[in-house]
Amino acid sequence: MYIKDEKMYKTLKVIAQIVLPALGTLYFSLAQIWGLPYGEEIVGTITAIDTFLGALLKVCSNNYKKIEKEKEDETKRID
Repeated sequence: MYIKDEKMYKTLKVIAQIVLPALGTLYFSLAQIWGLPYGEEIVGTITAIDTFLGALLKVCSNNYKKIEKEKEDETKRID
């Protein structure tokens, strides 16, 4: 499995590396300050989703690199 669309990959990467961690930190901080409900549960859920997304992106990246290398090797054999 890999993501063919580079724009989609980069968007998902920003979500995984910046948006979700920032959202989790924001909610946890505000929950502590304002007594918002389920702080640990919500942050735990965001963290689980973020970890899964990060792992999925890593697998996609590795598969993409493998496919690109195979294409490059095939091109070298043809030449």
